[in-house]
Amino acid sequence: MLQNKLLLERELLAERNKSKSEKDILAEVSAILGENTRVREQILTQLTHQGSTKMNQLDVDLLETDKIFHIDQIKTISVAYRLRFLDSNLFKNEIPAEAITKIRLMEQSHQTTLEGFKIMAPSKAFHLINYDDPLLFVPIGNNYYYLIHQWGEEINVWRKMKVLPIKNLMNFTIFTLLISALFTGVMPVHDISKSVPLAPVLLFLFTFKSIFAVLAYYFFMLGKNFNEEIWQRKYYNN
Repeated sequence: MLQNKLLLERELLAERNKSKSEKDILAEVSAILGENTRVREQILTQLTHQGSTKMNQLDVDLLETDKIFHIDQIKTISVAYRLRFLDSNLFKNEIPAEAITKIRLMEQSHQTTLEGFKIMAPSKAFHLINYDDPLLFVPIGNNYYYLIHQWGEEINVWRKMKVLPIKNLMNFTIFTLLISALFTGVMPVHDISKSVPLAPVLLFLFTFKSIFAVLAYYFFMLGKNFNEEIWQRKYYNN
């Protein structure tokens, strides 16, 4: 078996040497590797520099429908999980080599150069401007985006529940009402209610007003804002 392998290898070498010398082959391989490196560096430059607003012209027949998302769908998920959907040049973590490879393969199959990359990720994954595990998209027109690659750990399902109270003003108010009702329920107001019939209601309203004011002050004092307001903002305090 070993002799057969060696024989086949010698035959292959002899056939190859009929057309090209070893020097020519090495030069050709070196050129291919150099071209690949250059293209990958160009892709990385596109990802890390100011994004373009140009729409990418792609071959519809080559697109996977389960990777096409409208901006409204992206907004819904970003708001629900308190994520940002921003230009890739603001992303401060490393873009994995696999993502670069997928972009390169997509460019080859569609015979184009992709631009305008966007990334969906938590705020801490971006270099946010002072005014104060990610998904890579590329725009394909009419507010539709194509998902190229996802990396890192999946978003914890509990994140959605944790940020639900700050999704919008309505959720924040409901959350405060629930806390106020719970706080009022454990207060010993039975004796007071005998002389003041509306004591529980008055205590609830006072509690709600106080808790709402404290939480709102603390929330906005930290430069925070509701999920629906920040999902496409590149500022951390506006």
